[in-house]
Amino acid sequence: MPAFIQDHALLISITLLLLDLLLWRAIPLEQRNWRTASRVLAFLLFSAVLISAGISPLQPPPWPDDVARNLVATVLEIVWWLFAARTLTVVLGLVLISRSGHTGRLLQDVLGAVIFLVAIVAAAAYVMQLPVKGLLATSGVMAIVIGLALQSTLSDVFSGIVLNTTRPYQLDDWISIDGTEGKVIDIDWRATRLLTGNGSMAVIPNSVAAKAKLLNFSRPDDVHGVSISVVVPASVRPRKVLDALEKTLQGSSALLTNPAPKATIKTASLESVEYEASGFVASMGQKTSVRNQMFDLAHRHLVAAGVIWNPDSDLRPWSRQRSLLEDVRIFRALSSEEKDSLSQRMIAVEYPADQVILGVDEASAHVLVIGTGVISASVRDGERLLEAGRMGPGEVLGVEGLLDGDASSAEFRSLTSCLLYRIDKAEVRSCLEQRDEVKAALSKLQRFRQENSQSLLLQKPATIKKGGFLNWLQRKA
Repeated sequence: MPAFIQDHALLISITLLLLDLLLWRAIPLEQRNWRTASRVLAFLLFSAVLISAGISPLQPPPWPDDVARNLVATVLEIVWWLFAARTLTVVLGLVLISRSGHTGRLLQDVLGAVIFLVAIVAAAAYVMQLPVKGLLATSGVMAIVIGLALQSTLSDVFSGIVLNTTRPYQLDDWISIDGTEGKVIDIDWRATRLLTGNGSMAVIPNSVAAKAKLLNFSRPDDVHGVSISVVVPASVRPRKVLDALEKTLQGSSALLTNPAPKATIKTASLESVEYEASGFVASMGQKTSVRNQMFDLAHRHLVAAGVIWNPDSDLRPWSRQRSLLEDVRIFRALSSEEKDSLSQRMIAVEYPADQVILGVDEASAHVLVIGTGVISASVRDGERLLEAGRMGPGEVLGVEGLLDGDASSAEFRSLTSCLLYRIDKAEVRSCLEQRDEVKAALSKLQRFRQENSQSLLLQKPATIKKGGFLNWLQRKA
C-alpha cells in the first residue's frame, strides 16, 4: 500500500481534493456540522497520503535529482498548507457562528485572512526555502503603504470587529445611529445596513457606527418607550394640561403599568410650554399605532379640558355639548340646526372614579356622551370581566336597545372622574326615523363592538386598524 501511494500520490491527492469539493457542494448549508466534519476528514486523509508518500510539509521535497517528482511534491506541500488554512478557517467559523451567530461572520473573515497569510508565509519558508525575513520586511513596507491607502477601510474593519465583539446591536434590532433610524438587516466587514421606516436602505460605515450616538430600541426586548409632545400657549395653567395628558395615558390600555407612564413639562418659554406624555409598550410593532392613538386622545382630552389652541381661529362660540355633537359619529349626518336643538336638551351628569355607569345586561334610558374623563368597557367571560377597550371624550355608551331592544352586553366603569351628557333615547329614536344615515352609523357602531367583543372572548385578534380593538378609542361614535 505505501508503494502504491508513493507511485500515485498526485492522483490520490487530486481525488481527495475533488471529493472534498463535491461533498462541500452536496451537503446542504444547514447541515454545517456535517460539512465541517467532511472537510476535516478529507484534510486528514490528504495529510496521511503525503506522509505515506514520504512528503513532509515542514521540509522541502527529498528528491532534488528527480525534477518531475520534486515538482509534484512541492505542489502537494503548498496545497497542504492552503488546505490546512481553509480547514482551520471552516472549523473556527463553525465555533464562532455557533456562539455568536451572524455577528461572528466578520471575525471569521478577518481571522481567515490572517490564517491564509500565515499559511502562505509558512509555505514559502518551509517548502520553497525562501528568505522569509526579507519577505516579511518587504511585505511590512508594502503593508504600511497599503495601510495608509486603505486607512478608512481598515478603520471600518477594526471598528466592525469591536462592534461584533461588544454587540451593541444584532440582526433584526431596531436602532438609531446619529439620527438614522432603521432595522438592522446586515453587518459585514465594512458597514452596517439598516432598513429604514420608509423602505430605503441606509449604509452606515462601521467606523461611524462605533463612534456615533447609538440608540437600540429593541433592548430590552419586552419594553419599548413611546412618547408624544404637545405645545400649549403659556397662558394655559400647567395643571390643566397635565391632568388632560394623564387621562390620555390612562385612556390607552396598550401602555404598560410598569414602568408607569408619566406626563411632564419638557421646556417652557414666555410664549408656550412643551409637555411630554410617555409610556412603554410590550411590542415594537405597537409603537406607531399607540403613538398615533396618544396624539388623538391628547387632543380630545385637552379640548375637553377647555384648552384653546388658537383663539383667533375659533369663529363658532359653541357650547361644550354642541362641540361634542360634531365629534359623535352617529350624529354627524344631522344638520347644524338639528344639532343646536339636540345640544340644548343634553343634561350633564358627573361620575367619580371607579363607578359603574352601566352594568352588564342593564338597559339605559339615555344615550350617554362622554364629555371628559376615561371609561373602561369590559365584557363578561364566565365569572370574570375582560377589558375590551377604553373610551374618551366624544364617544357614546348606552346605545343598546335603540335598534334591537337588547340590553348592554358590556360593563362601563369610570377610570377617572367623568362628565357625561345624557340624551333621552326618545330624542335619538326621532333622529333615527328622520335620518337613515344616523341609523346606518348606529348599526355600524354596534356591529363593530359586537365583533370585537367576540374576538376578545375567543382569543382571536380582531382586524387591526390603527391599533386593533384600541381603535374604539379613536372611533368617535
